[in-house]
Amino acid sequence: MNRSATLSVVIPCLNEAARLPLLLADLQRCGSELEILLADGGSSDATPEIASLTGAQLITVHPCGRGRQLRAAAAQAGGEWLLFLHADSRLPLQWFSSVSPLLQTSAAAAAAWYFDFQINPSTAARRLLEQAVALRSRWLQRPYGDQGLLLHRELYDRCGGFAELPLMEDLDLVERLSCIADLRRIGLPLTTDGRRWQSDGVLRRSWRNARLRRRWKQGESAERLAEAYYGTQLAYQKPQR
Repeated sequence: MNRSATLSVVIPCLNEAARLPLLLADLQRCGSELEILLADGGSSDATPEIASLTGAQLITVHPCGRGRQLRAAAAQAGGEWLLFLHADSRLPLQWFSSVSPLLQTSAAAAAAWYFDFQINPSTAARRLLEQAVALRSRWLQRPYGDQGLLLHRELYDRCGGFAELPLMEDLDLVERLSCIADLRRIGLPLTTDGRRWQSDGVLRRSWRNARLRRRWKQGESAERLAEAYYGTQLAYQKPQR
């Protein structure tokens, strides 16, 4: 725990050695002292070695699950501000110069902040999805985890933090956040890996997950939804939009 850090970056991961170094390079390029915590669900690849080489703090969480991993790492973070990112995300070159002013003002600390959703590689269908996400985030106050989330520690604690859910942990958190604070655009893109839309396509994947969200809103448990999403073996995977 780095109590001198202004910003703690929390990244949940499981077997992300192929993509994680790119995000860590983006973070280290800012030239500022960051506390980086990798909330690992028990990787069998080189993720632990990558954490050691880059100076990131590895926090192993068993059993795995994104909500459980995020909550455990956030509890150990020492920064006044928390930035939650997915392991397959990429930050723009000058990201810290835009984020840094937010870390200095009490007005910014009263809100939660998110990046603009962007998919790489881009297609026409993916650009339409990006526009739909932008509208949902702005008007419904519902950005999801692959847009990142930046918020002050006090606000995180006040809303109760991440719940130990196997699915819908990001939606659960922003629903509680939106009751006590505004969710605002940082005004920068956060690029996510497009591999998740390659098998089913944008429309089929989006429709499937809209149905899961509807079942969640109707009161179905996150455990049952995770069984429907992942199958009978609840292995950690990246939730799809």
